[in-house]
This record gives sequence, C-alpha cells and structure tokens, in this order.
Amino acid sequence: MLVRADRGKLMNSKPTLAGHVDTADPPYALHPIGRVESPLVDRATAPRQGDEGSPEAWLVFEPEIREGLRDLEVGIDVLLLTWFDRSSRDVLVVHPRGDLGRPPTGVFSTRSPDRPNPIGLHRVSIVEIDDLRVRVRDLEALDGTPILDVKPVLDRDTER
Repeated sequence: MLVRADRGKLMNSKPTLAGHVDTADPPYALHPIGRVESPLVDRATAPRQGDEGSPEAWLVFEPEIREGLRDLEVGIDVLLLTWFDRSSRDVLVVHPRGDLGRPPTGVFSTRSPDRPNPIGLHRVSIVEIDDLRVRVRDLEALDGTPILDVKPVLDRDTER
C-alpha cells in the first residue's frame, strides 16, 4: 500500500525559496502487518463505533511479525491502527455520525472514516490468541481491513 504525501496543498506542503508551495514530497510506504477477519462486510450496516454492537473479529497477522506479538495477552486492551481502504480520501467536512440534523464539522473533530489519511484507531480487548490470529471485541472494522500497527494502552502513571 502506498500513501502519497502530495495530495494537493493539504498535507506536507512547505514554502520553497522562491515562495512557491512544494508538494512533491516522496510517497510514504505503509506495509500492512495483517488483515481483519470479521462478519462485518457492509459499511452501511456496520456499527459506527466498536462498543456499539460490533461482533468479535479476528486479527490475522503476517508470519514476519510473529515476534512482535509474543507479549500480547488475553484480557488486555490494545490500540489497533487500521487503514480504512474503502473510505473517501477527499472528504474534509462531514455531518457527525451521518446525521444531517447535526452541523457540518471538520473531519479532524470527528471519528469519520472518510478523511485525507483514513487511519482507523480502535481500542480493542483481546479475548483469544491462536498463533498469528488474535480474536478481539469492540472492533467495527470491515472484513479485509488492513492492519497497520498494534500499540499497548498505557496507564498514565505507571507504564511510561
């Protein structure tokens, strides 16, 4: 998966010596480390947030990252970063939660999956680990969604 850094003047633009805006930064390469296996296949019927009735799902990781998974444990929460590969990248303003009764709001003040860089951030609970497969709850990502990273949830006072 290749993510371009030069999507117009919205990202990574900087003045040049001649005063022109340079948007020709090289592309950034993101390499998925796995995929989501979920019964959720239709964005229109999927929960908007993981804690709003999402079914349990499997995170299926690539063999090359096995060592990175070794300290995950059943019962802990982790932050899962995904790539919303079916989202629109040209959206900057939305009605929160698709509710036309709510005022238009900039995407950076919402959890909309439609945004210039559609990175999903999900706090999920691990319920089972089977080698390269990790079953989680509270994940609203669709089946096949690329996984970018997994990070621990840190306790503010003790885990820094």
